[in-house]
Amino acid sequence: MKSLAKDTAIYGVSSIVGKFLNYLLVPLYTYVLKQTADYGIVTNLYAWTALLLVILTYGMETGFFRFANREDQNAATVYKTAFLCLLTTSALFAALVVLFRQPLADVLGYAGHAEFVAMMFVTVAIDAFACIPFAYLRQQKRSLLFAGLKLLFVLLNIAFNILFLVVLGKNDVFYVFLSNILATSIQTLVLLPFTMPKGGTFDAGVLRQMLRYSLPLLVLGVAGIMNQTLDRILFPYLYTGADAQAQLGIYGACFKVAMVMMMFTQAFRYAYEPFVFSKHKDRQSVEAYADAMKYYIIFSYLILLGVIFYLDIFRYIVSSAYWEGLKIVPVVLWTYVFQGIYFNLSFWYKLTDETKWGAYFSLIGLVITLVLQVVFVPIIGYWASCGSSLICYFCIMWLSYFIGQKKAPIPYDMKRIGLYTLFTVGLLAVYYALRLYFISNMWWMMAIGTGLLAVYVFVLTKLDFPLQDVFRNRRGHGSGR
Repeated sequence: MKSLAKDTAIYGVSSIVGKFLNYLLVPLYTYVLKQTADYGIVTNLYAWTALLLVILTYGMETGFFRFANREDQNAATVYKTAFLCLLTTSALFAALVVLFRQPLADVLGYAGHAEFVAMMFVTVAIDAFACIPFAYLRQQKRSLLFAGLKLLFVLLNIAFNILFLVVLGKNDVFYVFLSNILATSIQTLVLLPFTMPKGGTFDAGVLRQMLRYSLPLLVLGVAGIMNQTLDRILFPYLYTGADAQAQLGIYGACFKVAMVMMMFTQAFRYAYEPFVFSKHKDRQSVEAYADAMKYYIIFSYLILLGVIFYLDIFRYIVSSAYWEGLKIVPVVLWTYVFQGIYFNLSFWYKLTDETKWGAYFSLIGLVITLVLQVVFVPIIGYWASCGSSLICYFCIMWLSYFIGQKKAPIPYDMKRIGLYTLFTVGLLAVYYALRLYFISNMWWMMAIGTGLLAVYVFVLTKLDFPLQDVFRNRRGHGSGR
């Protein structure tokens, strides 16, 4: 738990700092770009790139962790095989995108801007290749180097955006995509000297084994990322209003306000995935997985409460032209909580090599998301987009839990988790009751929210983080016990 907490903290600090700095791009875009429809273009194409990234990595990141930790495999050979495989497929994809950029742009509805599509899809090809070197850093527990390189991209991306959009006054979407490809290329060039394969050989037999393991994860990943991004991909096609791109821009910008929860989930994932695969032979590993789930949920609820109670401050991340969409933020936060729990639960089928179950769950979720969006987006707009994601992750989270407890039971502390869930919902009920019926002043409500947040912290320190134990452990560690 200490090792997991340390790596989560390192990944978390870099992720939070990086995402916070990227937050600065959201107000920059919403204040500088000419209209909300411009941010709708950014939102739509970034959703496509997220889907393509999953396709182009085809589950090899998780496959690398699995095979690099197997006793019957040479870790150096596994890495070199994955490295060369991703390099080949990514380079081929980039070449095809450049060659067929105009037909792709026509299909996606950007016939007059083929350069947007080319830049973003070449960028995602570079990112796909870099996934394996970054996974290697995680597997080697070089979390500080990993964090530093991730922050390098963020700083470069911000610097290029400020240069083009502010200093040079180029308030055009083209320069958003140009900044991204420049930052990604530089980051990858800096990454490679630390991660070039040393030793080992390319082994076609190992590659076949990895692909057999990883390809079901591709189905899982594609369905999973579509559950996350299908709302932004399909919205322009499903929304019947004339201002589809503008509404998508509002939705995408307000979605960003809730991304502090995604930062925590991502930081936890970066540390938890190599932790699980390295610990799965330990007899006490199931207890460790159960503890990790409990602590993830505790801190997820803390973040959820904090964002909701201080939403009157967080709203300034985006221009006032986008504020009409802020009511979706609590829905998005709960979606991220369910998504994180589902990720925690997913390891039962990864460790038992039954990755087909992940594909089943993701496909079920995709059907739920698709049906709800097709039916309700034309009627209620982006509320259907965020609501379908919430329902999707809620359903597949419970499916994974019940089936996982039969296949590979883990003693989760459901009593304590249920207690925290009810307590969190109760605090939210008090907050919304006061806000809706009694108090309209923003500052008074933030003061009340601070008090409710303090109550939550007090309870968690009493139940799961008693301060006397923390200080006793610290003194014991200092005295060599």
